[in-house]
Amino acid sequence: MIPEIALVLGLAAVAVILFATQAFSADLTAIMLMAALLLTGVVTPAEGLAGFSNTATVTIAAMLILSAGLFKTGAVSQLGHRLARMSAANLRAAVLALMVAAGALSTGLSDTAVVALFLPAVMVSARRADVSPSKLLMPLSFGAMFGGACTLIGTSTNILLASIAERHGQPALSMFEFLPVGLVQVGVGVTYMAVIGVRLLPDRRSAGSLAQEFAVGEYLTEVVLLPEAKSVGRSLGDSPLVQDLGLEVLEVIRDGTRLRWPSSNTVLQANDVLSVRGDAAKVRALLEREGVRIQADRHWRDEDLESEETTLLEAVIAPYSRLEGRTLKELRVRDLFGATALAIRHRNVVMHERLEDVQLSGGDALLVQVRRDRLSQLNEDRAFVLLSEVDAQAYRKDKLILAVLIFAGVVLAAALTLAPIVVSAVTGCVLMVLTRCLTVEEAYEAIEWKVIFLLAGVLTLGVAMEKTGAALLLSKAMMETVGGWGPGAMVAAFYAVTSILTAMMSSKATAALLAPVALSAAEAMGISARPFLMAVAFAASSSFMTPIGYPTNMLVYTPGQYTFADFFRIGVPLTLLFWFLVTVLIPVFWPFKLA
Repeated sequence: MIPEIALVLGLAAVAVILFATQAFSADLTAIMLMAALLLTGVVTPAEGLAGFSNTATVTIAAMLILSAGLFKTGAVSQLGHRLARMSAANLRAAVLALMVAAGALSTGLSDTAVVALFLPAVMVSARRADVSPSKLLMPLSFGAMFGGACTLIGTSTNILLASIAERHGQPALSMFEFLPVGLVQVGVGVTYMAVIGVRLLPDRRSAGSLAQEFAVGEYLTEVVLLPEAKSVGRSLGDSPLVQDLGLEVLEVIRDGTRLRWPSSNTVLQANDVLSVRGDAAKVRALLEREGVRIQADRHWRDEDLESEETTLLEAVIAPYSRLEGRTLKELRVRDLFGATALAIRHRNVVMHERLEDVQLSGGDALLVQVRRDRLSQLNEDRAFVLLSEVDAQAYRKDKLILAVLIFAGVVLAAALTLAPIVVSAVTGCVLMVLTRCLTVEEAYEAIEWKVIFLLAGVLTLGVAMEKTGAALLLSKAMMETVGGWGPGAMVAAFYAVTSILTAMMSSKATAALLAPVALSAAEAMGISARPFLMAVAFAASSSFMTPIGYPTNMLVYTPGQYTFADFFRIGVPLTLLFWFLVTVLIPVFWPFKLA
């Protein structure tokens, strides 16, 4: 089996590098890994594809549908908005309120969905209170992570680990088994952020206008077409302004009337005033054109880019959404949503040119000019997280109580062990649709298919590591390194390794990689596997050191205009603090001795 072990460890190393460098999307990397294991014969087709029918995969998909039912009926939206507005005068009070509220909701709902819910209200509240959103968004993300680690369904990582443990004959993880240590983490984490973290948070993003934040004024110009201009009498698509200079015409003002959405067939006329987007070189080229006059320089404000028909807003690309890896041209954003992108911010780099060809990533922020009559369509698309409060979404408020009762029934059935979580969750999904809290189409849309494929792929790696003995080999290496100091040192080691890997790649991939190693180590030492699994679980759900390891961090990274150094400076002390707490507390609640 030595060649197979070398092959599996080699593929795992390549996968870690691809996850960390984000050379491909996480789901594509996972499926490539699955294909490699299938092609090399390390796993059989049945073993390789089992991840799609794994209880973890099905349960996570079901929980996403249940969460959508609560959101579509408005069960959590009003609560989230009211709590997020508690930012008034006291910054520490705002941080405390946000973290506690986000943590409480994340014990039962997807922590990513909770952060997406709070984002618009936090941005608006910060602007009204003249507080930098950078002071609030990182605490929001961390608070959601604190709460998600408290329950089985609070984070998909816990569900994944529970499935792996059961497949290895371990007792099922209960709904609130994580709660004792989780609550300690909540208390310590919130205190740390309110007392120390708030001082380290940057004051980077101002409460100014979106036009200023995205520096669009440097790339927007108004030009007047004089009668002798070559573009007069030609369609917009064939005009020299577009064909020769590659300028994008955002608006045509003709006789005082604004044509907000000029098509390529719009025929230009003398004295038309065009709002165009282009860099400084293109503007200089305009000056050399006969028959074109540039309007006097103006200070562009949000109001200048809005009208009765259009509005300006910031939208973030949701992590693991269908938009990742695609371009605006491929997505046909203007046709489907009536929206024009004016700028894209990717990891604090603002782009204004050739936006249609920019490959989008999770967490990217788009400044878009969107038609008001299409706003609800954009707002209801889960691939976008709008950072402005939009009152365009219609909730099924008459189904609110039903949705809450169904969700509570799912949690109660799992907590009282009346049914396995996968059974109660799937049953809850069926009830959500039958009671019309959700439509069938909305249920399908609620499933984050990239996450499903990511899970299926990394679960295959876990099977390969166990089957070939690679997991046993790695566990022996860990025991030879730190096992001499006892099982407590192994708990600390598993937490440390998980934290480091989660800082670089998906927490789900890390959990799937290390869970078999933890199980093998416990079996070799003749002790309970529970402490090692819990170390992996809590570390994988506590990714504070970088913005790329966890979806909630990715969501707030660009809107908060954070840097990697910000997360490292604030997240490393918090990670070390949690590392100490977990190492001490896990043996107390989960003894090493076999039952």
